[in-house]
Amino acid sequence: MAATKTPRRKASTAGATSTKKTARRSSSTGVASAGSKSRSATATGTKKAASKAGTKTKASVRRGAAAGAKKGATKSKSRKRVFGEIGGENEALWREYAKTHNPELRNQLMEMYLPVVHFIAERLLLTLPRSIDVDDLKSAGVFGLMDAIDGFDIDRQIKFKTYCSTRIRGAILDELRSQDWVPRLVRLRAHQLARTQATLEAAHGRAPTDSEMADELQVSVADFLAMQQESRAHTVRSLSESWDDGSGDQAVEKIDFLKDPGSPDPAEILNQEDVMRAIIRSLNRREKQIILMYYRDGLTMKQIGSLMTLTESRVCQIHSNVMKKLKLHLEESRERLHI
Repeated sequence: MAATKTPRRKASTAGATSTKKTARRSSSTGVASAGSKSRSATATGTKKAASKAGTKTKASVRRGAAAGAKKGATKSKSRKRVFGEIGGENEALWREYAKTHNPELRNQLMEMYLPVVHFIAERLLLTLPRSIDVDDLKSAGVFGLMDAIDGFDIDRQIKFKTYCSTRIRGAILDELRSQDWVPRLVRLRAHQLARTQATLEAAHGRAPTDSEMADELQVSVADFLAMQQESRAHTVRSLSESWDDGSGDQAVEKIDFLKDPGSPDPAEILNQEDVMRAIIRSLNRREKQIILMYYRDGLTMKQIGSLMTLTESRVCQIHSNVMKKLKLHLEESRERLHI
């Protein structure tokens, strides 16, 4: 009996064990399936959230672009189209001056465009001699600016800066021509000869001859020499201009190097004194006094007679005798004195 009961108990124990294993497998399978479901749900939620965020970002970008386009359209509609000075910030000022010609408005416009005068004057100064002062150019340019303001018509739809630049430059050039004593035709001919000479020097590598210049100008040699003579205009230079030889010493003015034609020549003075001493060496005391007072001191015959208690006729007689004596003496000693 005991032997028959034991196998049943083992069978029941094996069945219970298999039942527990099955339950454990089923529970682990359930946990795994639950975890996979939760992971899939989380991934799905993340994707949905990302898609929603991207949709919102695209929508915001579209709304921003639309708003910018609207603003740009509004600005373009509000911006006025400019034709010269029409539609500009100074249109009202130009309109008011055209009606009233108020000097205060003109002064205001001149202050606005005065830098244009300074710019043109300084540019022209680079092509002019050093004796020209830039302030003189600016002064002439101011008068040109005044004429440009008075003659400007805003309805022609041009910029005033473009209009006044030509007027200012023309006013400065007219002032320079009025101060030039050389005719304009002479200046043009001189420029023509200078350009021709520069062209031939560049072509031949040397100074051109008169015949080459005449051939280039298509004139005869005689006509070329006449043109060259007419085009030699003298230039005016300032005597107060400083001259520096680059030695580092103090610069001196050009007037210090000019010769004074009114000043006596020291060599001539010494020569005259030698001649005078040689001449009067053969005269007596009274004759020497008369000659010196008449020729050196510049006294008249009457003044000499009053100083020496002689009559004017006696002084004249002594002077005539001295001249005859000196004439004979000079003829004898001409070679020795080198007069």
